[in-house]
Amino acid sequence: MQALQRSRQRGQAPFLYVEDSVVKKEQQELIPVFQRIKDYLLTEIQVGTWKEGDAIPSEQVLAREFGVSRMTVNRAVRELTSEQILTRIQGSGTYVAQHKYQATLVEIKSIADEVRARGHEHRSELHQLVESKASDLLARQFKLKQEPRLFHSIIVHFENDVPIQVEDRWVNPDVAPDYMQQDFSSITPNEYLMVAAPLQGVHYSIEAVNPPKHIADMLHIPTREPCLVLHRQTLSQGKIASIVTMWHPGNRYQFAGNF
Repeated sequence: MQALQRSRQRGQAPFLYVEDSVVKKEQQELIPVFQRIKDYLLTEIQVGTWKEGDAIPSEQVLAREFGVSRMTVNRAVRELTSEQILTRIQGSGTYVAQHKYQATLVEIKSIADEVRARGHEHRSELHQLVESKASDLLARQFKLKQEPRLFHSIIVHFENDVPIQVEDRWVNPDVAPDYMQQDFSSITPNEYLMVAAPLQGVHYSIEAVNPPKHIADMLHIPTREPCLVLHRQTLSQGKIASIVTMWHPGNRYQFAGNF
């Protein structure tokens, strides 16, 4: 509503503002009305009037403000929904959709670098950093013998204060002996390991599963919401250096890569 009121205060119909510029009336008349409404909504989202998760005005309100039928507004909203700009919640309203943050699979990059490359702010929360005895399964995976011990860290990564990854990592002390002394509020495990244990090889797999409650709580999602889960094993100095499971909310994350 503030956006609509602001347009009226400027003495113009709201849909005359497309890409932050005033277009000529003659040109506007050549643009279908639903497209003008669609462009107006896009512009207000782009300039930050409505942010991720914010509700936009109802179709009834938009129809009244633009002086058009609700069917016309519905087409604009429906198209933006199909383009994943908006999201509809039955019985609640229409909201600005959350971005799907992207991670590359071909290169192993620090999540902090990927977030900053998008012009966003990264921060992390350390939930656990301990040395513990490896389970039989982990001992086999790391190919270790004689009651081996491993470093274990659990870190939540945020993009613009939105949790986008829970990183559950086990590390081989023989390969990265100083892992426990790192300040993981200023450096990511990946950034440290790429220096301490230069990469020789990697194996990974991806699956979509519902998170257990403790993971869902850290990601601020319900347990019924599927996660994209990346399992990755890295090799260095002829040994298994690290085994990590990374949980990502499926509704705001995607993996991408190219050769």
